[in-house]
Amino acid sequence: MNPLSAVYGRAARLRRSWYTRHPHARRRLGRPVISVGNLVVGGSGKTPVVASLAELLMAHGQRPAILSRGYGRRRQSDGVVVVSDGSRVTAPVDISGDEPQMLARALPGVPVLVCADRYLAGRLAEAQFGCTVHLLDDGFQHLQLARGTDLLIVAPGDLAERLLPSGRLREPAEAGRMADAVLVPGSSDDARRVAAALGVRMAFTLATRYRPVTPLGSGSLPSNRDSARVLAVAAIARPQRFFSALRSEGWTVVREIAYPDHHWFTRRNLDSIRRAAERAHADIVITTEKDAVRIGSRAGWAALPLEVAIEPATVFTEWLFDRLVGPVLWGGPTGS
Repeated sequence: MNPLSAVYGRAARLRRSWYTRHPHARRRLGRPVISVGNLVVGGSGKTPVVASLAELLMAHGQRPAILSRGYGRRRQSDGVVVVSDGSRVTAPVDISGDEPQMLARALPGVPVLVCADRYLAGRLAEAQFGCTVHLLDDGFQHLQLARGTDLLIVAPGDLAERLLPSGRLREPAEAGRMADAVLVPGSSDDARRVAAALGVRMAFTLATRYRPVTPLGSGSLPSNRDSARVLAVAAIARPQRFFSALRSEGWTVVREIAYPDHHWFTRRNLDSIRRAAERAHADIVITTEKDAVRIGSRAGWAALPLEVAIEPATVFTEWLFDRLVGPVLWGGPTGS
């Protein structure tokens, strides 16, 4: 193992072990907390899972609030940023970050709050918006906040990853045993194998579906999709997945351009993409839904929206709501 990875892994183990031995050090909100997280850096699909859970909770009469760190924000601000108050988007993307902005736009009726201190954000969500349950976005390593249910997204390939900085693991894979359930992209056999490897009792699969491509702004799509040439642009952790998805949806991708995750596109970047599209004789530029919130309205561009379903849906819903009505999810009295 890389010496730096060994040091990193030991520090991660010590940190989690300390919180396990000192549960009262975790601050507790007055309403249930459901955490969605992963073991690796980026590209696991946490945001679509959070959106799916928010819709499920609303459909069953709950008032969820989403608590996010707001990673990759262009402008930091003190205190809690209310990205959505449940009726409208109240903060621009450079203050909210791309993923909270995407959730706020996609989920009318759901407050979205950003703060490094997600306990503080949760207290505000309870006091100001009357939320009945919190969704902790990217929360598996956020050990400072108590939660009743930890949902861990694990792809089969994640188990073979190495620790940072030589690999993509945020902490040793053995930490996965602390999850209440794993959500696995792939087959039910994949889910069972991942759960067995981590020592987790409950396992569900994630089914991905892409909605129709939508223009960025008031533009239109090519009239003949079958012959349309696409320049694909992505600034996400695993851009090749997006490029492959476009092709699987029947688009003819003639050029791929990738930027680092959460990249803020400059005018120079956009001019360079425009020239690349002209050289490739592309009819349209298609990007990810997450990138679209940073790019904004732009003629000749479109986004490919992604959604996920947790399956088997009935079993998962019953399992989650059994926890929701029981004491395990409520976390006890409010901390300080």
